Amino acid sequence: MTELEKGPRGLRRGRGARERILSASQQLFREQGINSTGMDQLCTAAEVSKRTLYQHFPGKDELIAEHLRRFDPEILPEVFDRAELTPRERLLAVFNIHAPLCPFIRAAVEIPDPDHPARAYARDYKQAFAARLTAAAREAGATDPEQLGEQLALLLDGASARSRVLDTDTFATAAAIAVVLIDNAIPRSLVTGSHNVD
Repeated sequence: MTELEKGPRGLRRGRGARERILSASQQLFREQGINSTGMDQLCTAAEVSKRTLYQHFPGKDELIAEHLRRFDPEILPEVFDRAELTPRERLLAVFNIHAPLCPFIRAAVEIPDPDHPARAYARDYKQAFAARLTAAAREAGATDPEQLGEQLALLLDGASARSRVLDTDTFATAAAIAVVLIDNAIPRSLVTGSHNVD
């Protein structure tokens, strides 16, 4: 049977069902939230039967966790893996690419159970993100890279939450604060010669 063949009630089934489910979850979770998105709605958007959905994901918890796992599995490689940027520039560049931060905050806010698989994944992601910031801070020569990494992670999360609540872009302000934090954390001799990222 091919991906485009129809199952009962005209719903599509086949190899692409899992990807359609995940694609639908990304759109619906982003637009209306995790808790407001029902399984029937996901089935309709993904054009799959409930049976097909549950064959791929035993429950909504597993779907939410997989949604987060796929969102940014490598922790912003488009910033942290760019060899042409100095470590200082990488620290500032994260403020230009802020979308991956929002789904993890949303999941943590919407799901109160600390043992929920999505909460555990959001926690792991946030810790790994701070660790990447810390590593870049260490490469940049920060006197206390752990502190700078945590400060920048907190600043990014705060900007992300504030942007979400106020429906406005707060990342330019956060980036300006980051410049001050970074310059205060890196000895003057190491800052000289580096240039800011817009």
